Amino acid sequence: MSNLAIRVEGLGKQYRIRSAQVRYKTIRDSVVGGLRAFGARLRGDVEGGGRGELIWALRDVSFEVKSGEVVGVIGLNGAGKSTLLRLLARITEPTVGHGEIHGRVGSLLEVGTGFHQELTGRENVFLSGVTLGMKRAEVLRKFDEIVAFAEMDKFIDTPVKHYSSGMYTRLAFSVAAHLEPEILVVDEVLAVGDTRFQKKCLTKMSAAGHEGRTVLFVSHNMGTIARLCPRAMLLEGGHLVNDGPASEIVSAYLHGGTGTTALREFETPVGRDVARLRAARVRTADGSIAQVIDVRQSVSIEIEYDVLRPAQLLPQLHLTNEEGIHVCSLHDVDPAWRGRERPVGRWTSTVTIPANFLSEGMIFVRVALLTLNPPSTQFSRNEVVAFRIVDSGDGDSARGDWTGSMEGIVRPMLPWTNEMSAAAESDPKPGRVARG
Repeated sequence: MSNLAIRVEGLGKQYRIRSAQVRYKTIRDSVVGGLRAFGARLRGDVEGGGRGELIWALRDVSFEVKSGEVVGVIGLNGAGKSTLLRLLARITEPTVGHGEIHGRVGSLLEVGTGFHQELTGRENVFLSGVTLGMKRAEVLRKFDEIVAFAEMDKFIDTPVKHYSSGMYTRLAFSVAAHLEPEILVVDEVLAVGDTRFQKKCLTKMSAAGHEGRTVLFVSHNMGTIARLCPRAMLLEGGHLVNDGPASEIVSAYLHGGTGTTALREFETPVGRDVARLRAARVRTADGSIAQVIDVRQSVSIEIEYDVLRPAQLLPQLHLTNEEGIHVCSLHDVDPAWRGRERPVGRWTSTVTIPANFLSEGMIFVRVALLTLNPPSTQFSRNEVVAFRIVDSGDGDSARGDWTGSMEGIVRPMLPWTNEMSAAAESDPKPGRVARG
């Protein structure tokens, strides 16, 4: 128990949705309503009295988090993610169940907590810091670091009502990010500012995990979850429905719960009379099967199939991202078998996608195999395997590695050349036109 940071047993939170129709109460209504509510409490009826529909925002949730774990919490809007964090942060009380917290808790549940529009950035740093649980001396000690992180030194003495939304959120997040609790509870606050600042926020949260702090992190960005959290929990309708390695939970969530993974083996091969598919695998450069792959690593996709009759074959892979956009099609162009029949036997066809080619995101793979002369489709299966490309931020800037997001489906790092043909004319003579 000594290494346990969070323990939750049977946690539930119920809310009453009040009726839109409001009428004035008489004294009789109030007395009768009070007696009904008192009787309900005596019976142990958690629904109690009153008007309006009762809903469970969270129900019968149990889990444990060890000290130093970084755990992502994912699910659709209304799944109960924010409710769970608010219960753990002691912002609201549970209806049933309980949660044990071992250590000082810092919560980043709403960027801008404690900010006042009429005060300057400097004044708001102290006000927000104290509101979030920091001592004044602690805010004073970290003040320069907070301002530098937010890149707000020029405007720190300007009232925040004159800030742009990006400036406001950068300063607000910077204050919250400099808390030093043992347990950090974070609710979708990394999506602030521009792309470069979001990367700084992500690095700050990642550092908290590496420093041994426990982090519980809610986000709708599956790339961030897969990159930051080794473990993830999936909530649906207020219930905890899945808990395990982040790559597996994210894949199941994005794929609608059907469990697409980097390895798919068919107990009964699928196909027709010439060829049948047995398996598909996603491998990293070292040959290991993996579902989360750094953008700086190559990724190989292999399909294993049985050839039942000699034929000219064309293996194909079709890649689609999580937005349903067709990324590319990969056809087997091995010249050794062009125009030749492949003999009967078990075959493995592999294609390698180079590093720094695919953009960040989830990739779903459709596997197909065609015969030629005459043309025929032997098998074609959608989303047989899937994998996620992430940017870990571990690139070497001295080597020229890019460590930020790039727009588009692909992000190829193609070779460039730079040559200087002559010295520039920095001070052209009078009467001449400088060319450029």
